[in-house]
Amino acid sequence: MSRVHDALRKAEQSGAVLGAATSSADGRQTPAVAGRISVEGLLDRVQEVPFDPLPNSLMIHPEHLRRAPAEEFRTLRTRMNHLQSLQPIHTVVITSPSPAEGKSFTATNLALAEAQLVGNLTLLADFDLRRPIIHDFFQIERSPGVTDYLQGKAELHQVIRKIAGLNLCVMTAGEAVLNPLELLNFAEVRGLLNELPRLFNWVILDSPPLLFAADANLLATLCHGTVLVVRIGSTSFDSVARAVQSLCENNILGILVNGARRGELYSKYTYYHSYYYSGREPDLGSVDESGESSGA
Repeated sequence: MSRVHDALRKAEQSGAVLGAATSSADGRQTPAVAGRISVEGLLDRVQEVPFDPLPNSLMIHPEHLRRAPAEEFRTLRTRMNHLQSLQPIHTVVITSPSPAEGKSFTATNLALAEAQLVGNLTLLADFDLRRPIIHDFFQIERSPGVTDYLQGKAELHQVIRKIAGLNLCVMTAGEAVLNPLELLNFAEVRGLLNELPRLFNWVILDSPPLLFAADANLLATLCHGTVLVVRIGSTSFDSVARAVQSLCENNILGILVNGARRGELYSKYTYYHSYYYSGREPDLGSVDESGESSGA
């Protein structure tokens, strides 16, 4: 038996078993990373679904580009694309210190803004396997998705949907699992994030909050950069400091402030656009009773 172990160890060190299949706990054969991940011809096999955004979700719509928060996310897009021109950044984690600070809202609208550019193929991936919401935003099925792929229950082309009329694909979270962090430690995750930029110019990941789960910290080590979303009047300075400390400082692309007051954010914007559009004041989106816009 010891000779068998020695032979396997030598084979593994030489790379001879990289393409071998592994057996899961229930006996299902799961192909190794080298045999599973292939983006060649992927878009020819993915399902196309209509763009049907959830009502009142404040998602950017191609037919209403002057509504909030479209202008702010186009500005963010410009800055992200400038960073990409300076260094190879293609995979980005969007996270926040705590829940309800706007990370999923930010990830979705940044992906939509990027997808508005001609030829700028973008993938929005829901890696918040604990409380996923991206599928609700687009009103599509949650499964099959990320967890189904990682467990060997679905192929890559089955967990991605192409949004009709846009340069955007969406990868949903998939079925609920009890061990999301263990799944994210699979070698397939690293291989997937290494291969997807061959097809997509931007791969934008929504992830759980930093201070409530270790998922985002792990994903940040596998991606080119991280954007931290904070909310005015909600996120404390201590939470921001702890969130930044939990990440590699060189991996943080920037901090996005959500929940700015309408008067602070839109006064000059409204003046400029109402002048440009012959006196018609643009629709700036809904504002809650506190006077805060839902925009970023």
